[in-house]
Amino acid sequence: MNRAMYSGVAGLKTHQTRMDVIGNNIANVNTVGYKSQSALFSDLLYQNSSNASGPNSATGLGGINAKQVGLGAKMASISTNITLPGSAETTNNPFDIRITGQSFFVVNNGRDNLFTRDGSFKVDAAGNLVMSSNGYRVMGWLPDPDNPTTIKPDTVTALQIMNAANMTYPAEATTQGYISGIIDEQSPEVNSEDGKIMNLNFYDSRGYSYTAKLALKKVDGNNENVNSYSCELVKLLDASGKDITAQVGATMGNTEVTMNDITKSLANGYELKMGPPHTLKSPNENANGDYTEYSITDGKITATHFIMSNGTATADPDKVLSEDDAWKGVAKAFGYNSADEFKRMRSTIEDNTANPPTSKTYDISTQLATLMTDSKMVDGSGSAAGSIVFNGKNIDGCSIDFSKADGSFVGINGTAGTKVMTLKFGNDPDGASFEDITIDFSALSNQGNNKVTTASATNGSLADASIGAGRMVGKMSGLSIQNDGKIYATYDNGQSKLLAQIAVARFANAAGLEKAGDNLYTSTQNSGDFDGIGVDITSDGGYMTPGELEMSNVDLSGELTNMIVTQRGFQANSRIITVSDTMLEELVNLKR
Repeated sequence: MNRAMYSGVAGLKTHQTRMDVIGNNIANVNTVGYKSQSALFSDLLYQNSSNASGPNSATGLGGINAKQVGLGAKMASISTNITLPGSAETTNNPFDIRITGQSFFVVNNGRDNLFTRDGSFKVDAAGNLVMSSNGYRVMGWLPDPDNPTTIKPDTVTALQIMNAANMTYPAEATTQGYISGIIDEQSPEVNSEDGKIMNLNFYDSRGYSYTAKLALKKVDGNNENVNSYSCELVKLLDASGKDITAQVGATMGNTEVTMNDITKSLANGYELKMGPPHTLKSPNENANGDYTEYSITDGKITATHFIMSNGTATADPDKVLSEDDAWKGVAKAFGYNSADEFKRMRSTIEDNTANPPTSKTYDISTQLATLMTDSKMVDGSGSAAGSIVFNGKNIDGCSIDFSKADGSFVGINGTAGTKVMTLKFGNDPDGASFEDITIDFSALSNQGNNKVTTASATNGSLADASIGAGRMVGKMSGLSIQNDGKIYATYDNGQSKLLAQIAVARFANAAGLEKAGDNLYTSTQNSGDFDGIGVDITSDGGYMTPGELEMSNVDLSGELTNMIVTQRGFQANSRIITVSDTMLEELVNLKR
Protein backbone atom coordinates (compact mmCIF):
# COMPACT_ATOMS: atom_id res chain seq x y z
CA MET A 1 0.00 0.00 0.00
CA ASN A 2 2.81 2.36 0.79
CA ARG A 3 4.16 2.07 -2.76
CA ALA A 4 0.85 3.11 -4.28
CA MET A 5 0.58 6.02 -1.88
CA TYR A 6 4.06 7.25 -2.67
CA SER A 7 3.36 6.87 -6.40
CA GLY A 8 0.33 9.10 -5.89
CA VAL A 9 2.47 11.65 -4.07
CA ALA A 10 5.03 11.63 -6.88
CA GLY A 11 2.21 12.08 -9.40
CA LEU A 12 0.82 15.02 -7.45
CA LYS A 13 4.21 16.69 -7.42
CA THR A 14 4.81 16.27 -11.14
CA HIS A 15 1.33 17.46 -12.06
CA GLN A 16 1.73 20.44 -9.74
CA THR A 17 4.98 21.34 -11.48
CA ARG A 18 3.30 20.99 -14.85
CA MET A 19 0.52 23.28 -13.66
CA ASP A 20 3.18 25.80 -12.60
CA VAL A 21 4.62 25.72 -16.11
CA ILE A 22 1.18 26.12 -17.68
CA GLY A 23 0.36 28.97 -15.32
CA ASN A 24 3.59 30.74 -16.24
CA ASN A 25 2.80 30.34 -19.95
CA ILE A 26 -0.68 31.77 -19.55
CA ALA A 27 0.63 34.64 -17.40
CA ASN A 28 3.06 35.57 -20.21
CA VAL A 29 0.59 35.19 -23.07
CA ASN A 30 1.12 38.92 -23.90
CA THR A 31 4.79 39.21 -22.94
CA VAL A 32 7.00 40.51 -25.76
CA GLY A 33 9.31 37.80 -27.10
CA TYR A 34 8.25 35.20 -24.54
CA LYS A 35 8.84 31.56 -25.52
CA SER A 36 6.42 29.03 -24.08
CA GLN A 37 7.56 26.03 -22.03
CA SER A 38 6.26 22.49 -21.76
CA ALA A 39 6.72 19.93 -18.95
CA LEU A 40 7.39 16.26 -19.77
CA PHE A 41 7.12 13.33 -17.32
CA SER A 42 8.98 10.04 -17.05
CA ASP A 43 8.44 7.02 -14.81
CA LEU A 44 10.51 7.15 -11.67
CA LEU A 45 11.79 3.76 -10.49
CA TYR A 46 10.77 0.08 -10.49
CA GLN A 47 10.92 -2.61 -7.83
CA ASN A 48 11.33 -6.19 -9.18
CA SER A 49 9.35 -9.03 -7.58
CA SER A 50 11.13 -11.50 -9.84
CA ASN A 51 13.55 -11.18 -12.65
CA ALA A 52 12.92 -12.30 -16.20
CA SER A 53 14.02 -15.77 -17.29
CA GLY A 54 14.58 -17.12 -20.76
CA PRO A 55 13.06 -20.22 -22.41
CA ASN A 56 14.65 -23.57 -21.43
CA SER A 57 14.80 -26.10 -24.25
CA ALA A 58 15.89 -28.86 -21.89
CA THR A 59 12.84 -28.63 -19.70
CA GLY A 60 10.49 -27.40 -22.39
CA LEU A 61 9.50 -24.37 -20.34
CA GLY A 62 9.03 -20.93 -21.89
CA GLY A 63 10.52 -17.68 -20.72
CA ILE A 64 9.05 -15.58 -17.92
CA ASN A 65 8.91 -11.75 -17.92
CA ALA A 66 10.13 -9.80 -14.98
CA LYS A 67 7.59 -8.77 -12.40
CA GLN A 68 8.05 -4.97 -11.72
CA VAL A 69 6.09 -2.57 -9.61
CA GLY A 70 6.55 1.11 -10.43
CA LEU A 71 7.13 3.72 -7.76
CA GLY A 72 5.59 6.77 -9.49
CA ALA A 73 6.51 9.56 -11.94
CA LYS A 74 9.11 12.29 -12.05
CA MET A 75 9.66 15.49 -14.06
CA ALA A 76 11.71 14.46 -17.11
CA SER A 77 12.24 17.91 -18.61
CA ILE A 78 10.89 21.43 -18.90
CA SER A 79 11.66 22.43 -22.47
CA THR A 80 11.36 25.86 -24.11
CA ASN A 81 9.72 26.15 -27.51
CA ILE A 82 12.46 28.49 -28.67
CA THR A 83 12.19 28.02 -32.42
CA LEU A 84 8.50 28.82 -32.87
CA PRO A 85 8.16 32.53 -33.68
CA GLY A 86 5.53 34.64 -31.99
CA SER A 87 3.03 36.71 -33.93
CA ALA A 88 3.93 40.22 -35.09
CA GLU A 89 2.54 43.32 -33.40
CA THR A 90 2.77 46.57 -35.36
CA THR A 91 3.82 49.55 -33.22
CA ASN A 92 5.11 52.03 -35.85
CA ASN A 93 7.90 52.90 -33.43
CA PRO A 94 11.15 52.81 -35.45
CA PHE A 95 13.08 51.56 -32.41
CA ASP A 96 10.83 48.51 -31.99
CA ILE A 97 12.41 45.62 -33.91
CA ARG A 98 11.17 42.13 -34.61
CA ILE A 99 13.64 39.36 -35.41
CA THR A 100 12.85 36.72 -38.01
CA GLY A 101 14.97 33.59 -37.70
CA GLN A 102 16.74 31.80 -34.87
CA SER A 103 18.91 34.69 -33.68
CA PHE A 104 18.89 36.79 -30.49
CA PHE A 105 19.68 40.42 -29.75
CA VAL A 106 22.79 40.90 -27.62
CA VAL A 107 22.42 43.27 -24.65
CA ASN A 108 24.74 44.16 -21.81
CA ASN A 109 23.94 44.98 -18.19
CA GLY A 110 27.27 46.69 -17.60
CA ARG A 111 28.98 43.42 -16.73
CA ASP A 112 27.71 40.51 -18.81
CA ASN A 113 26.27 39.95 -22.26
CA LEU A 114 22.74 38.56 -22.24
CA PHE A 115 20.37 37.59 -25.03
CA THR A 116 16.78 38.45 -25.85
CA ARG A 117 14.06 38.34 -28.48
CA ASP A 118 12.48 41.45 -26.96
CA GLY A 119 13.19 44.21 -29.47
CA SER A 120 11.47 47.10 -27.70
CA PHE A 121 14.34 49.62 -27.68
CA LYS A 122 14.78 53.33 -27.11
CA VAL A 123 17.57 55.92 -27.04
CA ASP A 124 18.63 57.11 -23.58
CA ALA A 125 19.94 60.53 -22.52
CA ALA A 126 23.51 59.54 -23.41
CA GLY A 127 22.50 58.56 -26.94
CA ASN A 128 22.77 54.79 -26.31
CA LEU A 129 20.34 52.33 -27.86
CA VAL A 130 18.92 50.45 -24.84
CA MET A 131 16.12 48.08 -23.84
CA SER A 132 13.01 50.02 -22.85
CA SER A 133 12.27 47.75 -19.88
CA ASN A 134 15.58 47.79 -18.00
CA GLY A 135 18.02 50.09 -19.78
CA TYR A 136 20.42 47.32 -20.81
CA ARG A 137 22.52 48.53 -23.73
CA VAL A 138 22.04 47.00 -27.16
CA MET A 139 25.30 45.66 -28.59
CA GLY A 140 26.58 45.70 -32.12
CA TRP A 141 29.32 46.91 -34.46
CA LEU A 142 30.58 50.33 -35.53
CA PRO A 143 31.71 51.56 -38.96
CA ASP A 144 35.21 50.78 -40.18
CA PRO A 145 37.41 53.82 -39.36
CA ASP A 146 39.18 53.41 -42.70
CA ASN A 147 35.92 53.17 -44.66
CA PRO A 148 32.98 54.69 -42.75
CA THR A 149 30.49 53.44 -45.34
CA THR A 150 31.05 49.82 -44.26
CA ILE A 151 30.73 47.98 -40.94
CA LYS A 152 33.71 46.31 -39.29
CA PRO A 153 32.51 43.17 -37.43
CA ASP A 154 34.50 42.93 -34.22
CA THR A 155 33.88 42.43 -30.51
CA VAL A 156 30.41 43.82 -29.88
CA THR A 157 30.19 47.22 -28.26
CA ALA A 158 27.43 49.45 -26.97
CA LEU A 159 25.75 51.44 -29.74
CA GLN A 160 25.91 55.12 -28.86
CA ILE A 161 24.14 56.23 -32.01
CA MET A 162 23.28 59.79 -30.97
CA ASN A 163 26.62 61.06 -29.73
CA ALA A 164 27.90 64.55 -30.50
CA ALA A 165 29.80 63.41 -33.61
CA ASN A 166 26.66 61.93 -35.15
CA MET A 167 24.31 64.84 -34.48
CA THR A 168 25.72 66.91 -37.36
CA TYR A 169 27.08 66.17 -40.83
CA PRO A 170 30.12 68.26 -41.84
CA ALA A 171 29.96 70.85 -44.58
CA GLU A 172 31.74 70.27 -47.87
CA ALA A 173 32.90 72.70 -50.52
CA THR A 174 31.49 72.40 -54.03
CA THR A 175 34.08 71.10 -56.49
CA GLN A 176 32.00 70.26 -59.55
CA GLY A 177 29.15 71.73 -61.55
CA TYR A 178 27.63 71.45 -65.00
CA ILE A 179 25.61 73.46 -67.51
CA SER A 180 22.80 71.64 -69.29
CA GLY A 181 19.91 72.48 -71.56
CA ILE A 182 19.30 74.02 -74.98
CA ILE A 183 20.73 77.23 -76.39
CA ASP A 184 18.39 78.61 -79.09
CA GLU A 185 20.33 81.02 -81.28
CA GLN A 186 17.12 82.98 -81.90
CA SER A 187 16.51 83.46 -78.19
CA PRO A 188 16.38 87.21 -77.38
CA GLU A 189 18.33 86.58 -74.17
CA VAL A 190 21.50 85.17 -75.75
CA ASN A 191 21.48 87.99 -78.30
CA SER A 192 21.17 90.74 -75.68
CA GLU A 193 23.99 92.63 -73.96
CA ASP A 194 23.20 91.00 -70.61
CA GLY A 195 22.86 87.52 -72.07
CA LYS A 196 21.04 84.50 -70.64
CA ILE A 197 21.73 84.65 -66.90
CA MET A 198 22.30 81.36 -65.05
CA ASN A 199 22.79 80.94 -61.32
CA LEU A 200 25.30 78.35 -60.11
CA ASN A 201 24.59 77.85 -56.41
CA PHE A 202 27.45 76.34 -54.42
CA TYR A 203 29.06 76.05 -50.98
CA ASP A 204 32.43 76.78 -49.46
CA SER A 205 34.17 74.41 -47.04
CA ARG A 206 32.39 75.98 -44.06
CA GLY A 207 28.95 75.36 -45.53
CA TYR A 208 28.12 78.94 -46.50
CA SER A 209 26.14 79.28 -49.72
CA TYR A 210 27.04 81.47 -52.68
CA THR A 211 25.78 82.18 -56.17
CA ALA A 212 27.95 82.56 -59.26
CA LYS A 213 26.04 84.48 -61.92
CA LEU A 214 27.01 83.28 -65.38
CA ALA A 215 25.87 84.78 -68.69
CA LEU A 216 25.50 83.04 -72.07
CA LYS A 217 25.88 85.34 -75.09
CA LYS A 218 26.06 84.81 -78.84
CA VAL A 219 29.53 85.47 -80.26
CA ASP A 220 31.19 84.85 -83.60
CA GLY A 221 32.20 81.25 -84.23
CA ASN A 222 35.75 80.16 -83.48
CA ASN A 223 35.81 78.63 -86.97
CA GLU A 224 33.51 78.27 -89.94
CA ASN A 225 32.11 74.91 -88.80
CA VAL A 226 30.81 75.96 -85.39
CA ASN A 227 28.43 78.31 -83.68
CA SER A 228 29.94 79.86 -80.57
CA TYR A 229 28.56 81.33 -77.36
CA SER A 230 30.41 82.93 -74.51
CA CYS A 231 29.88 81.89 -70.90
CA GLU A 232 30.97 84.76 -68.69
CA LEU A 233 31.33 85.08 -64.94
CA VAL A 234 29.24 88.16 -64.25
CA LYS A 235 29.70 88.28 -60.50
CA LEU A 236 29.83 86.20 -57.35
CA LEU A 237 27.29 86.90 -54.63
CA ASP A 238 27.16 85.80 -50.99
CA ALA A 239 23.93 84.77 -49.28
CA SER A 240 23.04 88.39 -48.56
CA GLY A 241 23.46 89.41 -52.21
CA LYS A 242 26.77 91.23 -51.75
CA ASP A 243 29.16 91.14 -54.70
CA ILE A 244 32.37 89.47 -53.46
CA THR A 245 33.93 88.62 -56.85
CA ALA A 246 37.06 90.67 -56.31
CA GLN A 247 37.22 89.97 -52.58
CA VAL A 248 37.60 86.20 -53.05
CA GLY A 249 39.50 86.42 -56.35
CA ALA A 250 36.83 84.57 -58.35
CA THR A 251 37.66 84.09 -62.04
CA MET A 252 37.06 81.70 -64.91
CA GLY A 253 40.10 82.88 -66.83
CA ASN A 254 40.56 85.43 -69.61
CA THR A 255 39.27 84.67 -73.11
CA GLU A 256 39.03 86.87 -76.21
CA VAL A 257 35.80 86.59 -78.15
CA THR A 258 34.44 88.30 -81.25
CA MET A 259 30.94 89.73 -81.07
CA ASN A 260 28.38 91.15 -83.40
CA ASP A 261 28.91 94.83 -84.07
CA ILE A 262 27.57 97.15 -81.38
CA THR A 263 27.58 100.84 -82.31
CA LYS A 264 27.88 103.25 -79.39
CA SER A 265 27.65 107.02 -79.52
CA LEU A 266 28.11 109.40 -76.61
CA ALA A 267 25.07 109.60 -74.38
CA ASN A 268 22.91 112.69 -74.64
CA GLY A 269 24.51 115.68 -72.90
CA TYR A 270 28.07 114.36 -72.86
CA GLU A 271 30.62 116.40 -74.84
CA LEU A 272 33.99 115.18 -76.03
CA LYS A 273 36.96 117.49 -76.55
CA MET A 274 39.77 116.00 -78.58
CA GLY A 275 43.16 115.98 -76.97
CA PRO A 276 45.66 115.45 -76.04
CA PRO A 277 44.56 115.26 -73.35
CA HIS A 278 41.09 114.07 -74.22
CA THR A 279 38.36 115.39 -71.95
CA LEU A 280 34.80 114.29 -71.56
CA LYS A 281 32.26 116.71 -70.10
CA SER A 282 29.22 115.27 -68.35
CA PRO A 283 25.77 116.87 -68.46
CA ASN A 284 24.88 119.40 -65.76
CA GLU A 285 24.50 117.50 -62.52
CA ASN A 286 22.45 119.99 -60.50
CA ALA A 287 20.67 123.32 -60.64
CA ASN A 288 23.96 125.18 -60.11
CA GLY A 289 25.25 123.89 -63.39
CA ASP A 290 27.97 121.77 -61.84
CA TYR A 291 29.34 119.06 -64.06
CA THR A 292 32.21 116.58 -64.11
CA GLU A 293 35.04 116.68 -66.58
CA TYR A 294 36.98 113.47 -67.17
CA SER A 295 40.57 113.45 -68.37
CA ILE A 296 41.16 110.44 -70.62
CA THR A 297 44.62 109.14 -71.42
CA ASP A 298 45.61 105.67 -72.56
CA GLY A 299 45.23 103.40 -69.54
CA LYS A 300 44.01 106.02 -67.07
CA ILE A 301 40.93 108.12 -66.42
CA THR A 302 40.70 110.89 -63.81
CA ALA A 303 37.94 113.34 -62.95
CA THR A 304 37.84 116.97 -61.80
CA HIS A 305 34.69 118.75 -60.60
CA PHE A 306 33.89 122.11 -62.19
CA ILE A 307 31.76 124.91 -60.70
CA MET A 308 29.92 126.61 -63.52
CA SER A 309 28.85 129.71 -61.59
CA ASN A 310 32.29 131.28 -61.93
CA GLY A 311 33.85 128.98 -64.48
CA THR A 312 36.57 127.99 -62.09
CA ALA A 313 37.65 124.36 -61.77
CA THR A 314 38.00 123.17 -58.17
CA ALA A 315 39.54 120.05 -56.71
CA ASP A 316 37.13 119.65 -53.82
CA PRO A 317 38.14 116.24 -52.30
CA ASP A 318 34.47 115.51 -51.53
CA LYS A 319 33.56 115.98 -55.21
CA VAL A 320 36.57 114.69 -57.13
CA LEU A 321 35.94 111.07 -58.16
CA SER A 322 38.29 108.14 -57.67
CA GLU A 323 39.66 106.43 -60.77
CA ASP A 324 37.15 103.58 -60.36
CA ASP A 325 34.25 106.01 -60.15
CA ALA A 326 35.66 107.96 -63.07
CA TRP A 327 35.69 104.81 -65.16
CA LYS A 328 32.04 104.31 -64.25
CA GLY A 329 31.26 107.83 -65.44
CA VAL A 330 32.97 107.33 -68.80
CA ALA A 331 31.33 103.89 -69.22
CA LYS A 332 27.96 105.55 -68.66
CA ALA A 333 28.77 108.04 -71.37
CA PHE A 334 29.08 105.13 -73.79
CA GLY A 335 25.91 103.40 -72.56
CA TYR A 336 27.43 100.76 -70.27
CA ASN A 337 26.11 100.31 -66.74
CA SER A 338 29.22 98.47 -65.60
CA ALA A 339 32.68 99.98 -65.80
CA ASP A 340 34.19 96.50 -65.75
CA GLU A 341 32.06 95.44 -68.74
CA PHE A 342 33.11 98.60 -70.60
CA LYS A 343 36.83 98.09 -69.89
CA ARG A 344 36.68 94.56 -71.34
CA MET A 345 35.38 95.74 -74.73
CA ARG A 346 37.44 95.87 -77.91
CA SER A 347 36.92 97.74 -81.18
CA THR A 348 38.39 97.36 -84.66
CA ILE A 349 38.89 100.39 -86.92
CA GLU A 350 38.98 99.72 -90.66
CA ASP A 351 41.15 102.14 -92.68
CA ASN A 352 39.93 101.81 -96.25
CA THR A 353 42.05 104.78 -97.39
CA ALA A 354 45.22 102.81 -96.98
CA ASN A 355 46.54 100.74 -99.84
CA PRO A 356 45.99 97.97 -99.15
CA PRO A 357 43.21 98.61 -96.57
CA THR A 358 44.26 97.90 -92.96
CA SER A 359 42.54 97.33 -89.65
CA LYS A 360 43.60 97.83 -86.05
CA THR A 361 42.13 96.45 -82.83
CA TYR A 362 41.95 98.57 -79.68
CA ASP A 363 41.54 97.48 -76.04
CA ILE A 364 39.31 99.92 -74.18
CA SER A 365 41.14 99.48 -70.86
CA THR A 366 44.45 100.78 -72.28
CA GLN A 367 43.74 102.41 -75.66
CA LEU A 368 40.48 104.36 -75.31
CA ALA A 369 42.03 107.76 -76.06
CA THR A 370 43.83 106.46 -79.17
CA LEU A 371 40.60 104.83 -80.35
CA MET A 372 38.77 108.14 -79.99
CA THR A 373 41.37 109.85 -82.13
CA ASP A 374 41.55 107.18 -84.82
CA SER A 375 37.78 106.84 -85.01
CA LYS A 376 37.60 110.61 -85.67
CA MET A 377 35.03 111.34 -82.99
CA VAL A 378 34.44 115.07 -83.12
CA ASP A 379 34.52 117.56 -80.27
CA GLY A 380 31.62 119.51 -78.80
CA SER A 381 31.76 122.38 -81.25
CA GLY A 382 28.45 121.53 -82.79
CA SER A 383 29.59 119.09 -85.41
CA ALA A 384 27.85 115.70 -85.73
CA ALA A 385 28.58 113.32 -82.90
CA GLY A 386 30.91 110.43 -83.67
CA SER A 387 30.49 106.78 -82.72
CA ILE A 388 32.55 103.66 -82.09
CA VAL A 389 31.70 100.13 -83.25
CA PHE A 390 32.51 97.53 -80.58
CA ASN A 391 32.92 94.02 -81.98
CA GLY A 392 34.88 92.06 -79.39
CA LYS A 393 35.87 91.85 -75.78
CA ASN A 394 37.92 89.99 -73.20
CA ILE A 395 35.63 87.92 -71.01
CA ASP A 396 36.09 86.25 -67.63
CA GLY A 397 34.96 82.89 -68.92
CA CYS A 398 35.09 80.79 -72.07
CA SER A 399 33.55 80.34 -75.51
CA ILE A 400 31.51 77.21 -76.20
CA ASP A 401 31.41 75.67 -79.69
CA PHE A 402 28.54 73.71 -81.25
CA SER A 403 28.38 71.90 -84.55
CA LYS A 404 26.60 73.85 -87.28
CA ALA A 405 25.50 70.52 -88.74
CA ASP A 406 23.50 69.11 -85.82
CA GLY A 407 23.94 71.51 -82.88
CA SER A 408 25.87 69.04 -80.75
CA PHE A 409 28.54 70.16 -78.31
CA VAL A 410 32.03 70.34 -79.88
CA GLY A 411 34.41 71.94 -77.40
CA ILE A 412 35.60 75.02 -75.55
CA ASN A 413 37.70 77.98 -76.69
CA GLY A 414 38.15 76.49 -80.15
CA THR A 415 39.55 73.20 -78.87
CA ALA A 416 37.44 70.20 -79.86
CA GLY A 417 36.84 67.67 -77.09
CA THR A 418 37.52 70.06 -74.21
CA LYS A 419 34.51 69.89 -71.90
CA VAL A 420 35.34 71.78 -68.73
CA MET A 421 36.41 75.14 -67.42
CA THR A 422 37.37 75.92 -63.85
CA LEU A 423 35.98 78.61 -61.59
CA LYS A 424 39.02 79.52 -59.48
CA PHE A 425 39.43 81.45 -56.27
CA GLY A 426 42.30 83.38 -54.74
CA ASN A 427 44.68 81.97 -52.15
CA ASP A 428 44.42 84.92 -49.79
CA PRO A 429 42.42 84.54 -46.54
CA ASP A 430 39.17 85.67 -48.16
CA GLY A 431 39.34 82.88 -50.73
CA ALA A 432 40.81 80.19 -48.49
CA SER A 433 37.47 78.55 -47.68
CA PHE A 434 36.65 77.98 -51.37
CA GLU A 435 37.71 75.11 -53.60
CA ASP A 436 38.05 75.44 -57.36
CA ILE A 437 34.90 74.31 -59.19
CA THR A 438 35.19 72.32 -62.44
CA ILE A 439 32.23 73.17 -64.70
CA ASP A 440 31.21 70.71 -67.42
CA PHE A 441 29.54 72.14 -70.55
CA SER A 442 29.11 68.92 -72.53
CA ALA A 443 25.38 68.57 -71.70
CA LEU A 444 24.53 71.70 -73.72
CA SER A 445 23.14 71.63 -77.25
CA ASN A 446 22.47 74.34 -79.83
CA GLN A 447 19.03 73.73 -81.31
CA GLY A 448 15.77 75.42 -82.11
CA ASN A 449 13.43 75.58 -79.10
CA ASN A 450 10.74 78.15 -79.98
CA LYS A 451 13.25 80.93 -79.33
CA VAL A 452 13.65 79.84 -75.70
CA THR A 453 17.03 79.06 -74.16
CA THR A 454 16.72 76.58 -71.29
CA ALA A 455 20.37 76.37 -70.25
CA SER A 456 20.85 76.22 -66.49
CA ALA A 457 23.68 75.63 -64.04
CA THR A 458 23.70 72.86 -61.42
CA ASN A 459 26.19 72.05 -58.68
CA GLY A 460 27.51 68.49 -58.68
CA SER A 461 28.91 66.03 -61.20
CA LEU A 462 27.12 65.50 -64.51
CA ALA A 463 27.48 61.73 -64.00
CA ASP A 464 26.29 61.77 -60.38
CA ALA A 465 24.73 64.94 -58.98
CA SER A 466 25.70 63.96 -55.42
CA ILE A 467 29.42 63.98 -56.22
CA GLY A 468 31.16 67.32 -55.82
CA ALA A 469 27.90 69.18 -55.15
CA GLY A 470 29.02 70.48 -51.76
CA ARG A 471 26.72 70.97 -48.82
CA MET A 472 25.97 73.06 -45.79
CA VAL A 473 26.35 71.71 -42.25
CA GLY A 474 23.55 69.20 -41.65
CA LYS A 475 21.59 68.57 -38.48
CA MET A 476 20.27 65.08 -37.76
CA SER A 477 16.66 64.90 -38.88
CA GLY A 478 15.92 61.19 -38.52
CA LEU A 479 17.12 57.65 -37.84
CA SER A 480 16.25 54.48 -39.72
CA ILE A 481 17.05 50.81 -39.10
CA GLN A 482 17.43 48.52 -42.10
CA ASN A 483 16.46 44.85 -42.35
CA ASP A 484 20.08 43.83 -41.76
CA GLY A 485 20.24 45.85 -38.54
CA LYS A 486 22.27 48.74 -39.97
CA ILE A 487 21.35 52.10 -38.45
CA TYR A 488 21.47 55.19 -40.67
CA ALA A 489 21.05 58.84 -39.74
CA THR A 490 19.56 61.36 -42.16
CA TYR A 491 20.42 65.04 -42.07
CA ASP A 492 18.66 68.18 -43.24
CA ASN A 493 21.38 68.82 -45.84
CA GLY A 494 20.23 65.73 -47.74
CA GLN A 495 23.03 63.45 -46.53
CA SER A 496 22.87 60.12 -44.72
CA LYS A 497 25.43 58.37 -42.56
CA LEU A 498 25.97 54.79 -41.41
CA LEU A 499 26.09 54.86 -37.60
CA ALA A 500 26.22 51.21 -36.52
CA GLN A 501 24.84 47.71 -37.05
CA ILE A 502 22.94 45.68 -34.49
CA ALA A 503 24.68 42.34 -34.09
CA VAL A 504 22.88 39.13 -33.17
CA ALA A 505 23.90 35.92 -31.43
CA ARG A 506 23.21 32.45 -32.77
CA PHE A 507 23.55 29.21 -30.79
CA ALA A 508 23.99 25.57 -31.74
CA ASN A 509 21.18 24.65 -29.35
CA ALA A 510 19.04 27.68 -28.66
CA ALA A 511 16.69 25.55 -26.54
CA GLY A 512 19.59 25.12 -24.13
CA LEU A 513 19.57 28.80 -23.18
CA GLU A 514 18.61 29.56 -19.62
CA LYS A 515 15.83 32.04 -18.89
CA ALA A 516 17.07 34.87 -16.66
CA GLY A 517 13.91 36.96 -16.29
CA ASP A 518 13.24 40.37 -17.87
CA ASN A 519 12.81 38.57 -21.22
CA LEU A 520 16.51 37.66 -21.10
CA TYR A 521 18.50 34.47 -21.61
CA THR A 522 21.98 33.40 -20.60
CA SER A 523 24.15 30.86 -22.36
CA THR A 524 24.78 27.45 -20.81
CA GLN A 525 27.11 24.56 -21.50
CA ASN A 526 24.35 22.89 -23.51
CA SER A 527 23.44 25.94 -25.60
CA GLY A 528 26.94 26.74 -26.77
CA ASP A 529 29.00 29.81 -25.97
CA PHE A 530 28.73 33.32 -27.39
CA ASP A 531 32.00 34.23 -29.12
CA GLY A 532 31.79 37.93 -28.23
CA ILE A 533 31.46 39.02 -31.87
CA GLY A 534 28.11 37.72 -33.07
CA VAL A 535 26.86 37.45 -36.62
CA ASP A 536 25.01 39.42 -39.28
CA ILE A 537 21.35 38.44 -39.03
CA THR A 538 21.08 38.03 -42.80
CA SER A 539 23.77 35.34 -42.88
CA ASP A 540 21.16 32.60 -42.39
CA GLY A 541 18.28 34.30 -44.20
CA GLY A 542 16.92 36.11 -41.16
CA TYR A 543 16.08 39.80 -41.02
CA MET A 544 14.87 42.57 -38.73
CA THR A 545 11.59 44.41 -39.14
CA PRO A 546 11.50 47.91 -37.57
CA GLY A 547 8.18 49.14 -36.24
CA GLU A 548 7.10 45.67 -35.11
CA LEU A 549 7.54 43.49 -32.03
CA GLU A 550 7.52 39.71 -31.67
CA MET A 551 4.80 38.68 -29.28
CA SER A 552 4.60 35.55 -27.11
CA ASN A 553 4.34 32.21 -28.92
CA VAL A 554 1.99 30.80 -26.24
CA ASP A 555 -0.93 28.85 -27.75
CA LEU A 556 -3.64 29.86 -25.31
CA SER A 557 -6.14 27.23 -26.47
CA GLY A 558 -3.53 24.51 -26.09
CA GLU A 559 -2.54 25.75 -22.66
CA LEU A 560 -6.15 25.73 -21.45
CA THR A 561 -6.56 22.18 -22.74
CA ASN A 562 -3.33 21.13 -21.03
CA MET A 563 -4.56 22.76 -17.86
CA ILE A 564 -7.70 20.59 -17.89
CA VAL A 565 -5.68 17.44 -18.57
CA THR A 566 -3.24 18.33 -15.80
CA GLN A 567 -6.06 19.00 -13.38
CA ARG A 568 -7.57 15.59 -14.14
CA GLY A 569 -4.21 13.93 -13.70
CA PHE A 570 -3.71 15.67 -10.37
CA GLN A 571 -7.20 14.65 -9.31
CA ALA A 572 -6.58 11.00 -10.26
CA ASN A 573 -3.31 10.92 -8.32
CA SER A 574 -5.05 12.32 -5.29
CA ARG A 575 -7.52 9.47 -5.56
CA ILE A 576 -4.64 6.97 -5.36
CA ILE A 577 -3.76 8.38 -1.97
CA THR A 578 -7.33 8.36 -0.68
CA VAL A 579 -8.02 4.83 -1.95
CA SER A 580 -4.72 3.55 -0.54
CA ASP A 581 -5.62 5.17 2.75
CA THR A 582 -9.01 3.40 2.74
CA MET A 583 -7.37 0.07 2.01
CA LEU A 584 -4.92 0.57 4.86
CA GLU A 585 -7.80 1.44 7.11
CA GLU A 586 -9.55 -1.81 6.17
CA LEU A 587 -6.36 -3.70 6.89
CA VAL A 588 -6.09 -2.14 10.31
CA ASN A 589 -9.72 -2.98 10.99
CA LEU A 590 -9.07 -6.70 10.48
CA LYS A 591 -8.03 -7.03 14.13
CA ARG A 592 -11.39 -5.89 15.34
